[in-house]
Amino acid sequence: MQAHFALPFRTNDSQAMGRGVLTAIVVGLLLAFAAVPEAHADDKPIQFFDPGDGKLDLSDFLLNHKGALVVPTIITEPAIGYGLGIGLAFFSQSISEAAADAKKSGKGMAPPNMTVLGGAKTENGTWGAGLAHFHTWDGDRYRYLGAIAKMDAQLDYYGQSNRPRGYELDGVFFMQQLLARVGDTPWYVGPRYVYFDSNTRFTGEVANELNLQGKDLKIGKMGLVVDYDTRDNIFYPSSGTYAEFEAQFARGAFGGKQDFNQYNARGFTWLPISKKWILGLRADGRFSSGDIPFYAQPYVDLRGVSKGRYQDQNAVVTEVELRWDVTPRWSVLGFTGVGKAYGKWNDFSNASTAASVGAGFRYLIARKLGLSLGIDVARSRTDSAFYIQVGSAWH
Repeated sequence: MQAHFALPFRTNDSQAMGRGVLTAIVVGLLLAFAAVPEAHADDKPIQFFDPGDGKLDLSDFLLNHKGALVVPTIITEPAIGYGLGIGLAFFSQSISEAAADAKKSGKGMAPPNMTVLGGAKTENGTWGAGLAHFHTWDGDRYRYLGAIAKMDAQLDYYGQSNRPRGYELDGVFFMQQLLARVGDTPWYVGPRYVYFDSNTRFTGEVANELNLQGKDLKIGKMGLVVDYDTRDNIFYPSSGTYAEFEAQFARGAFGGKQDFNQYNARGFTWLPISKKWILGLRADGRFSSGDIPFYAQPYVDLRGVSKGRYQDQNAVVTEVELRWDVTPRWSVLGFTGVGKAYGKWNDFSNASTAASVGAGFRYLIARKLGLSLGIDVARSRTDSAFYIQVGSAWH
């Protein structure tokens, strides 16, 4: 059984910045429940149990914490080995203060501005460190996300031969994004710039089908992002839809050495069948053309399937999840999904189909935020895995 620690964070999703930090906070607190209770602005101690039902609950802490917070994380991804990470998250204001400001101004609720500094290392020599900042203006009408990171990862590439060939990916990543709300709608639109300066080398058998021209690669991409969000809760939705559409163009004029295009579209929707049953549907398509580096090729992303195991010029995934809210605090779920990677090594009809099935549970760890914590267990033809999840696995 393989173990994964899955943070719901994507560098290409501005909303995920706040969610990823809260994920790390929740897991960090539960890993080291030696946190000294702080105080509210009115000097009342922060409570770690809900006065309503007496259950463990982190709502009070997450709503009222501001300033610096040390966040430990555990990495159990088998592709890179066991490891540890540490982060320092700084909040300009607490969530409760942000809500009070929104009510006073008459504008929409905006997530608090935050800065995150962190690093991690695993037993196979993979390590990384980075700095990110998320900021909103004008009642969450404008959202900025910027990040810079340095990484050295030991990974596997399967490719045409369908067997792992180890390689090292050493590089510096830089990203800038600014989204603006379209009127009073749930749509956000804006530009995104990504730069990645990398050095790659195969550590054993070389993937000869790649016909590598050199090991030093630079990617400079400029793109347009369109987000749509009507979820009733960004952490663990019971209704609504989230979708993101992205077109990215890598060109020499943007600082890169290779020209290629990427088009990504993903959408999740949650349909309440009854008061206690929720049906979730997911579709994810990633497409590329041109001279895209092998490590940046789209791949099938499913629970129970190792990341990068199915990778090619294009990748499509669909997944279904059924959730039963057993009690106000506890829920159980079952899920299954299929995906294909195709385009360069195989056409769609000849490409291998990745399929997985699994089940999991959640505990409502922060009732006032609708934030849940739990574990998913999944199995595919080639892998078995379990994941520590905060909220939905879809992000």
